[in-house]
Amino acid sequence: MKILYVAAAGAADPTRASIPLHIAANGSVAEGQECAVALVGDGTELASREKAEQVEGVGIPPVKELLQKLIDNRIPVYV
Repeated sequence: MKILYVAAAGAADPTRASIPLHIAANGSVAEGQECAVALVGDGTELASREKAEQVEGVGIPPVKELLQKLIDNRIPVYV
């Protein structure tokens, strides 16, 4: 099964912005599922390293850690 996670929220709503990344990085990757992440709308802000380093949702790892885990596991991130 291939899964595409869509992140449409940006820095203004850090928890909502983090959820798709968290599910991909700590869910699908851990289960060995083939997945990718698409940053759309306000979610494209997360493509900026400067912006991503500032985003931290409630009860979820910081976006910079989630993105690094996706990169380390060669998960495609589309903008």
